[in-house]
Amino acid sequence: MSKLKLLQVFKSVLAAGIGIQSNKNRKADFEHGSLTSFIIVGLLTTIAFILIISLVVSTVIS
Repeated sequence: MSKLKLLQVFKSVLAAGIGIQSNKNRKADFEHGSLTSFIIVGLLTTIAFILIISLVVSTVIS
């Protein structure tokens, strides 16, 4: 297996973030993934999550 593609990294980060990452996929991530790509995608998804929650809360409050 070659290096993970961006979509695979994104799906892996989302699965791990909500706690449904399989052991097989986690092992593949460690074997074929790049730490930098996981950090960048993880930070971007966290920022997007915070922005979406902030938008929903401000919409409900107003």
